[in-house]
Amino acid sequence: MPVPPWKSALFIAAALACASPWSSAPIALTVGCVLALLGLTAFAKQSKAISRQLIQWCVATLGLLIPLPTLLRIATDGLLFATVSVLATFALGIVLARLLRTGREQTILLSAGTAVCGGSAIVATGAAIGASSASMAIATASIFLLNAAGLYALPPIGHWLGLTDAQFGAWAGIALHDVSSVMGAANSYATDAAGSKVVADTATVVKLSRVLWLVPISLIAGWWVSRHPEPGTEAKPTRPPIPWLIILFLLASLLATFVPAIAQASTQIRAIAAMGFQLALFLIGAGLSVTAIKSVGWRALLQALLMWLALAAASLAAVKAGW
Repeated sequence: MPVPPWKSALFIAAALACASPWSSAPIALTVGCVLALLGLTAFAKQSKAISRQLIQWCVATLGLLIPLPTLLRIATDGLLFATVSVLATFALGIVLARLLRTGREQTILLSAGTAVCGGSAIVATGAAIGASSASMAIATASIFLLNAAGLYALPPIGHWLGLTDAQFGAWAGIALHDVSSVMGAANSYATDAAGSKVVADTATVVKLSRVLWLVPISLIAGWWVSRHPEPGTEAKPTRPPIPWLIILFLLASLLATFVPAIAQASTQIRAIAAMGFQLALFLIGAGLSVTAIKSVGWRALLQALLMWLALAAASLAAVKAGW
């Protein structure tokens, strides 16, 4: 059915309002979810495509604020912990799968989404293992619900525990699933411009150190499933997608290294990126549906919840300990 003009106008107005400087990441996500649950959304197909592209370009924009030497230093410092946390998340997922009797396909998708980068990891890994649309929808809905909860919960917890800007940036980069929510939480945590830069820079690099795992995890998962198919199923693995998110960010960081004048526009660059992330979160929230919520079985949601809580608690302890 065609969308009424008034509904399209309302959706566009809400999107513009959520992308404005007077909005914030939690507000944008909430407005998108409310419109979705009330049936007041429009441009569903376009919104999904725009949100993905917007996240990539906003992350690339932030790369203009982090010269390559700084990027390498932060990434090197967090490489060991990123590696350990990703492997530990998958190990916990396997243990929970046996306790909760969730399927292998669901476990791989939920573990990838929790350990790496939320919906993007689910899509990439799902393509690599030939996952069904139903499994990918359930995993995506589970991660979405927890991601939204983390966006609201982490900043108050960080302030309550007295985390520094750098500590919260590191924690958000590990404990939140999607890049857009990581940046949304980072932008809402700091109380001044200097602190906002520290939080955003740290969160971005820490998160990207985890996104680097997207390709090897997809390759390993696809290889394993193709070698050990479940009875009655036929795996159809494909090559993982090109990690444009990382490539664009590195190119932007390289540009910032050799063009120091870019730093003079740091305030404007950060403001543009923040507005882009807010719009992306609005569009992501607008993609929610009652059907998606109902499709999430309690076993899958509990498995995703326990993995997320374990990762958030362990990463918080490590950040507080100065690791």
